[in-house]
Amino acid sequence: MIEVRGITKSFGTMKALDNVSFQINQGEILGFLGPNGAGKSTTMKIITTFLAADEGSVKVDGIDVLEQPLDVRRRIGYLPENVPLYLDMNVHEYLNFVGKARGLSGSRLSQRLDWCVEACGLVYEYKKTIGELSKGYRQRTGLAQALIHDPDILILDEPTSGLDPLQIMGIRELIKSLAGHKTIIFSTHILQEVRPVTDRVVIINEGHIIADGDVGDITRQAMVTNRIFFGVDQDSTAVEAALNNVPGVQSLKPLPSEKGCRFEVRGDFNSDLVTHLAQLASNNQWQLRELNEAPYSLEDTFISYIQRSPKGVV
Repeated sequence: MIEVRGITKSFGTMKALDNVSFQINQGEILGFLGPNGAGKSTTMKIITTFLAADEGSVKVDGIDVLEQPLDVRRRIGYLPENVPLYLDMNVHEYLNFVGKARGLSGSRLSQRLDWCVEACGLVYEYKKTIGELSKGYRQRTGLAQALIHDPDILILDEPTSGLDPLQIMGIRELIKSLAGHKTIIFSTHILQEVRPVTDRVVIINEGHIIADGDVGDITRQAMVTNRIFFGVDQDSTAVEAALNNVPGVQSLKPLPSEKGCRFEVRGDFNSDLVTHLAQLASNNQWQLRELNEAPYSLEDTFISYIQRSPKGVV
């Protein structure tokens, strides 16, 4: 478990974090979202003991990060935004070095090396000098060093940075496979990386937490209304008048249509709008051409929060 309580951090006159609080339960995966410069990396550096907060507290498994930093570090695997690599070492030498620094030896070290190399897709790069690797394979090597000691907690800052689509899918699957076994925070500003891995997100902007919860819940809070596309083989004037009388409809937007008419219907999330619209078409004997609920993307939700409350707090 990670408990972040009221942390504030300033660099000179710039306040990077302002009273940030959130909690992650054991075995949970948390997507930590925000635009560049929002405070994601600063928060992670405080959790991993690389920086000290000016105010507030952080506890990892009940251990205060300021009072017992070494105990905290033993529990954490950390992939920072800028991966700490020794470019003159080959991948094997580097991971062997990191493993020994983490207290591994003998068969245990060999087992973890084999697992990390396989899991992070480094089998064919194992003997190459790190300086020769592409950015994507350097990122994989950094992820392997975070996993080498089999930590209970993973802190991953932009873990898919520089990876191609196939590599990204592999990292996603790896993170998902660790769900329930490890507590994971991963930060990103690439929003499509989040939904395949976790439903729980925290959104930070300008040093403030502006949303925290299940993607579905924060979407409903951010977007306010549901969105349904409705099309029938009928003149638009009569359809628009009828739609305005449907329970739960809040607004209509006419859309281009090759035949008949088509509308974007907005309404209350809690109303059964799809059922009401289907019933409307049936009662009027309209030929239904489209009835499609269009869920908002995480990008829609993210942009709404950033634009609506840049310095709000949850």
